[in-house]
Amino acid sequence: MGGLGGHTIYKAYVLLALTTLFWAGNSIAGKLAVGHASPMVLATVRWASVLVVLYIFSRKQIAADWAAVRPRLRYLLVLGALGFTVFSVALYYALVYTTAINASILQGGMPLFVFAASFILFSSRIGVEQAVGFLCSFIGVIVIAMRGDLARLIELDINFGDALMLVAIIAYGIYTAALRSKPAIHWTSLMFTLCLGATLAALPMLAFEAARGETIIPDMRGWIAISYIVIFPSLIAQVFYIKAVELIGANRAGLFINLLPLWGALLAVTVLGEEFHLYHAIALLLILAGIGLAEYGGRRLARRGI
Repeated sequence: MGGLGGHTIYKAYVLLALTTLFWAGNSIAGKLAVGHASPMVLATVRWASVLVVLYIFSRKQIAADWAAVRPRLRYLLVLGALGFTVFSVALYYALVYTTAINASILQGGMPLFVFAASFILFSSRIGVEQAVGFLCSFIGVIVIAMRGDLARLIELDINFGDALMLVAIIAYGIYTAALRSKPAIHWTSLMFTLCLGATLAALPMLAFEAARGETIIPDMRGWIAISYIVIFPSLIAQVFYIKAVELIGANRAGLFINLLPLWGALLAVTVLGEEFHLYHAIALLLILAGIGLAEYGGRRLARRGI
């Protein structure tokens, strides 16, 4: 990577900063949609819309890759249901009960849950720094869940929304770790198949929400939130991230995911007017320090060829 020009690196950095900004905006849009579009409507319209857009613009590529997709179709559909639908539904329902700041900072722990899932599912080698880093970040997650009050831990008094966010990041960790077994296909074909699985999984959940009388048909504010969610975090951010990875590589690009909780907290304060407390700062520092330590340990293992 040493031969990369300054312009190329700068372009990648801008793309990655925008990518994480758009991803952070997903929580803000989800919070703004509370009472204006129900969580299952948000999740279903999100992935069904991306599915249609990908098919319209990439159907030739999808058709070319279908022979490679077919043997792993069930696997990819399950991954789409887990990583896209379960994550989105847990996130949007969580935002009914918790703040966007909490949801954003908790998402900062996702890289560590990816690491933990890789260790559990694939027996990936871990170093001391990685283990300590995971523990550090997990403590940060607990600080958020307990709202900085350790007495809540003894009483197991956890905000329901924060508990749902833990479900969301665990689901995304398993999904990301399991992607290592994906077939060698173009990213648009992979996204299409994952979105297909996500949409198929969301439809019965949408029907269940409707049967309970909890469906909220989007009003103008709801449709604005949905439009943002579909266009920016679901489509544009994916393209920007893939382009940035092509420019500077996956390892360097992956570090920018650490910006997500920072952007999320900033947007929650400026757009939603939420309060930023001391325990938010402590949790954020613990999570980011843990990720940094784990990534340092991972690079050490890689250099040693382990």
